[in-house]
Amino acid sequence: MNITNVFNSSVGKKFIMAITGLALFLFVLLHMLGNLQVFLGAEAINRYGAFLQGNVELLWPARIGLLVLVVLHIWAAIKLSAENKAARPVAYANYNPTAASYASQTMLMSGLIILAFIIYHLLHFTVQVPAVNFTHKSFVELHDAKNQHDVFAMLILGFERPVVVLIYVIAMFLLFLHLSHGMQAMFSSLGWKNAAYAPMISRFAVVISWLIFAGYVIIPISVLLGYGHGYLVEHNYLQEVAK
Repeated sequence: MNITNVFNSSVGKKFIMAITGLALFLFVLLHMLGNLQVFLGAEAINRYGAFLQGNVELLWPARIGLLVLVVLHIWAAIKLSAENKAARPVAYANYNPTAASYASQTMLMSGLIILAFIIYHLLHFTVQVPAVNFTHKSFVELHDAKNQHDVFAMLILGFERPVVVLIYVIAMFLLFLHLSHGMQAMFSSLGWKNAAYAPMISRFAVVISWLIFAGYVIIPISVLLGYGHGYLVEHNYLQEVAK
């Protein structure tokens, strides 16, 4: 199959969705593991942040690569959805929504909402726009004793507001739904799923999706319950934010 057929055929688009989905899943997993270093304390997470920011020759190619993956994934999803609707212009007379899981029926919708969340997340912690963190204080000004960006303080301050935590929890639940079905579809599209071990793959997809959900939401929920608050008091960050 040449490159033209990959982009023009339904099989090719499913393959693009599977490959980009796999790459994005690996990023989501690694990003979660990196973020969980917040529970190792300020020094660990700040060192991790300094490493990422200090290697721009790796950071920017990675960001551009991720952008390309997201664009291709969304493009393939929209094209396949349009082709499916065109192939079935008249709805089934006895359509039964219970025949497919809720996650499979809402893949495009959950994907687009997750995209909107990604934009919010980038504005929140990467671009660090004060208006979206509900503290109206720039996180850019936060530095630790080593003059590194204080990622620990940024995360704690960023999740001090219940509305922000709610946004993240809802988005991560949608990510769970998206991954739990998307990973099963990925195995099928790549030809890695057959009747013999299909149930095992389905269980794996659900379990790993729940673990990713838990790994991401435990940070904002822990902060909301008081984790890291003493660090903010010790470093007078609460007074600075209140100004």
